[in-house]
Amino acid sequence: MRELKPWLQLIFKRPVRLLAGGALMFGTLVSGLALLAVSGWFITETAVVGLLLAAGAAATINLYVPGGAIRFFAVSRTVFRYLERVYNHDTVLRLLTDIRVALFHGLAGTHGLGRSGLSGAQWLSRLTSDVDALDTLYLRLMAPTALAGLTTVLVLILAAALFDARTALWLTLVLLVALLMATASVYLATRNLSARQSTRQDELRTAVIEHIEGLPELTAAGRTGKHAAWLMRQAHQANAEQARVDTRVGWHLAGSHLLIHLATVVALWLGLALFQAGTITGPVLVLLPIALLGLAEVFAMLPDAFGKLGATLASAARLNRDCREGQRPQVGAVGKLTSGTALQADNITVKHAGYAPLFSHFSLTLRSGERVGVIGHSGSGKSSLADALAGLLPLPHGSLAREACAYLTQKTVLFDDTLRANLLLGAPNASDTELWRILEQMELADRFATEPERLDTWLGSSGSRLSGGEARRLALARVLLSPAPLLILDEPFTGLDMETRARIAKRLETLLTGKTVIVLAHGPDALPGTDRVISLSS
Repeated sequence: MRELKPWLQLIFKRPVRLLAGGALMFGTLVSGLALLAVSGWFITETAVVGLLLAAGAAATINLYVPGGAIRFFAVSRTVFRYLERVYNHDTVLRLLTDIRVALFHGLAGTHGLGRSGLSGAQWLSRLTSDVDALDTLYLRLMAPTALAGLTTVLVLILAAALFDARTALWLTLVLLVALLMATASVYLATRNLSARQSTRQDELRTAVIEHIEGLPELTAAGRTGKHAAWLMRQAHQANAEQARVDTRVGWHLAGSHLLIHLATVVALWLGLALFQAGTITGPVLVLLPIALLGLAEVFAMLPDAFGKLGATLASAARLNRDCREGQRPQVGAVGKLTSGTALQADNITVKHAGYAPLFSHFSLTLRSGERVGVIGHSGSGKSSLADALAGLLPLPHGSLAREACAYLTQKTVLFDDTLRANLLLGAPNASDTELWRILEQMELADRFATEPERLDTWLGSSGSRLSGGEARRLALARVLLSPAPLLILDEPFTGLDMETRARIAKRLETLLTGKTVIVLAHGPDALPGTDRVISLSS
C-alpha cells in the first residue's frame, strides 16, 4: 500500500471536507436503516394489535410517534442523500484538482528524457484513467469502508440493547466475517489480476492509438489486417481477465450477502427464544432482523471497490515511477559563473542512460553577448549537447553554470491553441504590438493579418494549419520573445528555403543584440552570424 502514501497524504489535506462528506453519507445510511427498522416494527405492532382486537381483547397503538418517525426518516434520507451527492461530488472535483496539480508539478520537475520515455498514448492514460483511479479513492473506497464498519457497530449496539449480549456476540462474529469477505478477501483474490488487467489495458490503449497513427505505413506494408487481428486477440484476452475479476468480485458479493442473511436468521432464532421468555415483544423481534437486512445495501458497495484496488495500486505505482524516474539528482556539480560570463561548462560528460558517453571532458565558456556556432553531421551529438547545456540531460560528471536560457529544440512544438497563446509562452506579458513586430521579422505578419481572428487564429493540433516552415518560424519567434539572456537554438532554419533562411538570418543580427547565443546546425551555411564556430567530430 506504500504506493498510495503520497496520494493519501494529498487527499487528507482536506480533513474537514472528508469528515463532512462522511457525516452526510453516514446520515443517509442511518436514515435508511432506521426507516426500515421503524417500518418493520410499526407494521408488526399494527398486525399484533389488529389480531388482538379481532380476538376481542383490549389493545391500543400509538400511531403518531412511529408514523412521524417514518416520515422523518424518509425525508431525512432524501435530504442527506441529495446533500451528500452534491457535497461529495464537489469534494471529488477538488481532490481531482489537487491530484492533477501535484502530478503536473511532479512531471514539470522531471528532466526531458524522464518525460520522453513514454508515448503520447501512455501519457494520456496517466492523465486520465490513472488519475481517475486515484481521485475517486475517497468516495469509492475509503468512505464506504469506514461507514460500513461504523454502521455495523451501531447495529451491534442496537442488538445488545434490544436483545442481549449473547445475540450481539454471535452477530459480531458473522458480520465480521461478512465485512472481511467484502473487503480484504476480495482484494487478496483479485489484486494480481486487477493490477495485470490495468497494465494490459494501458498497453492495449497504446497499441490501438499507434495502430491508428501508423495506418498508412501498415496499409503500405499490407499488414493492416494482421495487426488488427493481433489487437483483437489482445482485447479478447483483456476481456477474459476482466471477466475473471468480475466473477471473483461477484462470488464475494454473494458470500457477504449470504452471511448478512445468515446474521438475520441468527437474530430471528435467538430473538425467538427471548420472545418466548417474555424478554422482548414481537415488534422488537422484527426490528433487528430488518435493520440487519439493511446492511446489505451498505456492504454491496465494498466488493467492487476492493476488486479495483489492485488496479488503483498499479496506477499509483505508474504515476510515482514516472515522476520519480525523471527526478534523479544531477550528479555533475553546479558551478558558479564568473563576472562577464554567460555559460561555463567544465569537464562535463554528455551521455544517455545505458549508453556510452557522446562527449567526455567537454568544456565550453561563453562570455556575455557572445555568439557561438556548433556544427556537426547527423548523429554527432549536437542535440544531446544542447539538451545538456539547457539542463534537460543530467550530467554524470563535470560542472555546469549558466544564465537563464530559452531553448529552441530540434523538434518544432506548437500547441493546439491560438497564435497569441503560443507566442505568449515565450513572453507572457508581451503586448500585441510586440507580437506583431516579431511576426513581421519572421515574415508571418501577412500570413495572419488576413485571418479573421488575427492573433486569435487557432493553429490546430501541433500547428497543423501551418506549413513546416511557418511552424518553425513561429517556434523561433516564441524563443526570440523570451527575455532570457541566453538562447540555445538547435537547427533554427529547419524547413526554410535558402532565400527565406538568408533573410531571417540577416534580421537575427539585430534581434539577437545583447543576447548570448549558441546555435547548432549541420553546416556553417545554416548558421546566423557567429563570433566563433565549434566543429563536433563523430
